[in-house]
Amino acid sequence: MLSTVFRFILNNVPRPILIRMSYVSRKVMPIFLAGDTFTDPIDGRSFRKFLPYGYGNAQRPNALSPSTNSLERHRLMWLYLNRFTDFFTAPKKVLHVAPEQCFLDIFRNQKNLEYTTADLGSPIADVQMDIHDIPFEADTFDVVFCNHVLEHVTDDAQCMRELCRVLKPGGLAIMQVPHYPEIGPTIEDPTLEDPKERERLFGQYDHVRKYGNDYHLRLQAAGFLVTPFDYTKEFPKEEVEKYALAKGEILYVCTK
Repeated sequence: MLSTVFRFILNNVPRPILIRMSYVSRKVMPIFLAGDTFTDPIDGRSFRKFLPYGYGNAQRPNALSPSTNSLERHRLMWLYLNRFTDFFTAPKKVLHVAPEQCFLDIFRNQKNLEYTTADLGSPIADVQMDIHDIPFEADTFDVVFCNHVLEHVTDDAQCMRELCRVLKPGGLAIMQVPHYPEIGPTIEDPTLEDPKERERLFGQYDHVRKYGNDYHLRLQAAGFLVTPFDYTKEFPKEEVEKYALAKGEILYVCTK
């Protein structure tokens, strides 16, 4: 029943409304799901189960943390930043495209960060912008986050070049996408407008491409130095399960 309700909401409610609804959900759902099976590393709270998440019929069980609304990729990035970087301690100027709620307040309140959020239409972003033409000078940011955005844009190569342009030399960029290396090269059609056909071809009604085993090559062509690695291998099996991570997800760590 819960999966059916979430599937209907995700497939029918516009994203800006979903964002507002989620703030209410974060206050209510943790009460009903209290337990100790899964832990969200972002806030340290534990639950007997996480919420299902996914569009269409591709819902994943125990994917969405009821307290922070983090997904597997968010928890993976959080753990990477904590264990392998100085993101939480060193002064940094950050651009966060399509800012995720699970990070927004935490990053915004960090005294070491000069934190700017940006989105084409999100009500929680500081700057409304199109990443095909980013309104910042070159070499501006120490850190750029742009997760699960590039599969939506018309010209991903142009967007990648823009993100690389505004990153400082030696800076850190993390740009996760839905990734399907088993399909071979990326398939795409930005001109396709039929939501059902988009879902059939690319996995979601608002995606215009499905990234394959050449994703890191596309990033490199835009000017990034890319280190892809399976970060979940750095964890004991028990931690992967406890944090409800997507086993085998590749984290693309970029610099220039």
